This record gives sequence, structure tokens and C-alpha cells, in this order.
Amino acid sequence: MNQDQLKQLVGRAALDYVPAGQILGVGTGSTVDCFIDALAAEIAKGAIAIPGTVSSSERSTQRLIKHGIKVLDASEVTGLAVYIDGADEIDGRGYMVKGGGAALTREKIVADLAGKFVCIADESKLVQTLGAFPLPVEIIPMAAAQLTRRFAKIGGTASLRAGVVTDNGGHILDVRGLSITDPLGFEAEVNQWPGVVTVGVFARHKASVCLLGGAGGVKTLTF
Repeated sequence: MNQDQLKQLVGRAALDYVPAGQILGVGTGSTVDCFIDALAAEIAKGAIAIPGTVSSSERSTQRLIKHGIKVLDASEVTGLAVYIDGADEIDGRGYMVKGGGAALTREKIVADLAGKFVCIADESKLVQTLGAFPLPVEIIPMAAAQLTRRFAKIGGTASLRAGVVTDNGGHILDVRGLSITDPLGFEAEVNQWPGVVTVGVFARHKASVCLLGGAGGVKTLTF
């Protein structure tokens, strides 16, 4: 199977984690697009019934609405049973790098509401150590040069993602050359740097389950 077929495979597999009759947290990205399409098909058949969703991006919101699925604002809910989202990297402990689609801040907000994070990804996203994928960091624009220097001090080469403005009005630094062996400590440290809105390491909000698509089908990893 090619990568698009693997995304469709794990998108359908994630339907088993949709909590019946409860509001669902929905992430962002091409794999999540496949999940949204599969979810809409099941709702149309009457196989799944949910009162609505909380979305982590304008992109996903528009896709959900197009399918006739209700989208609630995060402020309208006090908690979610499940959040389903993809990852750019995930390690053997469930720690992730996210933000390739520039939605990392809202993704963390929705993940923070959820009791369970279900990650859907193809097998190429599974790594031993986070950092091969350029680490996305949402920043306040005026801090770009300052933060670039701070990342250089720890061995990272940061560059602004050209032409990208997040749903929050922030910019994205992509940081290359890092090996993130302590995701929890790294996330806590970088989040304190002035000008950082969110760092794309999801350690505090790590995956509970990962549905990993490969040539042999979908493998379920639990953490």
C-alpha cells in the first residue's frame, strides 16, 4: 500500500475509538482528513452517532462542517473522552512531534481537554528518538531572531516557515538538527522561553494509543 492508502486504513481503524453519544476531539492533517471522511460515512449510515466535535484547526472545522458534522468551540465543553489526531513523529513511549500543519497550539488545547489521545499514523512516523523531523515551534513574530539564537546554542538550526501564519496569528520556526532524548524536560524548558507560544513536542500530552498503518495492516501500540 502507498502512503495515502495507509492513511485511509488507520483513519478507518480510528472509528473504533469514537465514543458513542459523546463529543469528539478532532485533530488536523492529511491522515485526520481520511478519518473525518470515514467518520462522516459512518454517521450517514447511522452506524455512529455523536452530538458534535471540537476541532483543532480551521482546516478540520471546514471539512467537518462540509460533511454536516457539528463543530463546537473548545470553550463550550469541559472535557472530552477522546482526541484523535496524527503525528509527524512518535516514539516507543508515545511522545510525539507535531505541527507540520501549523496547528500545534490548538492541537495541544484540544488534547488537554481529552482523557485519551489516539494517534493515527503510518509506520514511517515511528522513530527511536524524536528530532529527525524539523521541530515546529509557534512563536510571536518579534522573537524570531532571539529564538533562532537560543536554538543554535543547543545545536538546532531554526528557520521561519515562509508564508505561514497560524490560525492564532503566530509564525512557525522549524528547527533542524535536534535529538530530543528527554521530551518532557525539553518541552517544559522551551515552553518557558519568551516568545514561544507552543513547542511541537507533545510529551505532557502524549498518545495513549497509536494506530500504526503498515504493509501488514494496522498495529495498535499502547502507552
